[in-house]
Amino acid sequence: MTRRWSRRCAGALPLLLLLTACTGEWLPAKGTESRETEAFPRKSITLIVPYAAGGGTDLTARALAKAAEKHLPQPIAVVNRTGGGGSIGLMEGAGAKADGYTVTYLVAELTTLPHLGLLPVTYEDFKPIAQTNLDPSAITVRAEAPWTTAAEFLDFAKAHPGKVKMGNAGTGSIWHLAAATLEKGTGVKFSHIPFEGAGPAVSALTSGFVDAVPVSPAEVKTQVEQGTLRTLAVNAEQRSEALPGVPTLKEATGLSVQFTGTWRGLAVPKDTPDEVTAVLAEAFTKAAGEEDFRVFMKENGLGLMIRDGEGFRGQMKASHDAFARLIPELGLSRK
Repeated sequence: MTRRWSRRCAGALPLLLLLTACTGEWLPAKGTESRETEAFPRKSITLIVPYAAGGGTDLTARALAKAAEKHLPQPIAVVNRTGGGGSIGLMEGAGAKADGYTVTYLVAELTTLPHLGLLPVTYEDFKPIAQTNLDPSAITVRAEAPWTTAAEFLDFAKAHPGKVKMGNAGTGSIWHLAAATLEKGTGVKFSHIPFEGAGPAVSALTSGFVDAVPVSPAEVKTQVEQGTLRTLAVNAEQRSEALPGVPTLKEATGLSVQFTGTWRGLAVPKDTPDEVTAVLAEAFTKAAGEEDFRVFMKENGLGLMIRDGEGFRGQMKASHDAFARLIPELGLSRK
């Protein structure tokens, strides 16, 4: 009798397993996923930088990651994903698994490249964590260049259309648009030379491959202080704290040219759980408030601008909408 019952049970076991699976009785208990979220992060976090090492974006990201590690139980690995004027890194960040383990250091090009037909994602493909930076454009040349003022530089460029080689951080980059805006506002014509980030563009200027760059004061501060480069003007309403002796473009020339500058901030893929985003936001916001990070920003001439996720979303939307109007006006749209 016992043997017959055992055989019957054994024969019914496959059916029992099937029914159990169908009814979900053996599925993980409700709340397991939230417990896993509460444990975030359980492994290292990758921070994607869409530009080459050495530029302002890379330097800021590395300093911020170092500060944030104090507020997270896992390390942060900074990786440079270059190419396409920033588009390669931005696409990788937007398409990453939405689990919080891939964070992207967003740059203003996220709001320019889509309007140029060079990037298939927009700021809406990300969930913002925090903004950390805001910097203006500046005109910088080699120290031995024949121009000692912005007025002399622009007069020469106007008299010799296309002769001045202007390096930028990539086609469609914010610094490309800064130079194009300067062209429109002053009536000059540059020969635009793209590089994979501001760092390589500045190196090209130092080596004599290009004549000028329109990058931020922070990205040339060291070379200016060393005497190898000279910044002629800053395109902002006020002088830069990084180079306080440099006049604004209006002071130097009397011209008012539309302000074009860069911003940077952190984000994750749009479908990342809010609980995970909150952990990252807390860590990176605390990092931005760290004294070491603030000292780093000041010493390197980087503008500190801290906004929460919603504030950063507003900044991105405003930039996206502004460039949607500006890029066609500059005749740069390829869409």
